[in-house]
Amino acid sequence: MDNETDLRWMRYALNLAQQAAEQDEVPVGAVVVKDDAVIGEGWNRPISTTDPTAHAEVVALRDAAARSDNYRLTGATLYVTLEPCLMCAGAMIHARIGRLVFGASDPKRGAVASTAHAFEAQGLNHRIEVTGAVLAEESAALLQGFFRARRGD
Repeated sequence: MDNETDLRWMRYALNLAQQAAEQDEVPVGAVVVKDDAVIGEGWNRPISTTDPTAHAEVVALRDAAARSDNYRLTGATLYVTLEPCLMCAGAMIHARIGRLVFGASDPKRGAVASTAHAFEAQGLNHRIEVTGAVLAEESAALLQGFFRARRGD
């Protein structure tokens, strides 16, 4: 993918993250793209759905699998505004996502580049190409603003 394509889809994911913020959810958005078309999208929804697995990535993967009528999303790219956690990294491996593009790093829970390096675990039968820090400042600013507002700073 070229940089302009990554920027366009990350902006799309940022718009989804804004929808999460409007619903008082942590503002993380994700979109699954294949052949330059949206096949799934989502934003954080664990609070509103009382579902601890309703992270933006999982919601987007579920949407993409339903639209594709296939749980394997081979050749698709997942764009997400925050580095995925271990659960979401595992879901991407099982879905056979081809590429992950993320915005802000998550030094505490990020399991792709910051902590666990989940995609590098031995024994995996699928590898995912990773590009990080795409619109990282915008992604981080959205999260920081959300938490600042919650704290009343």
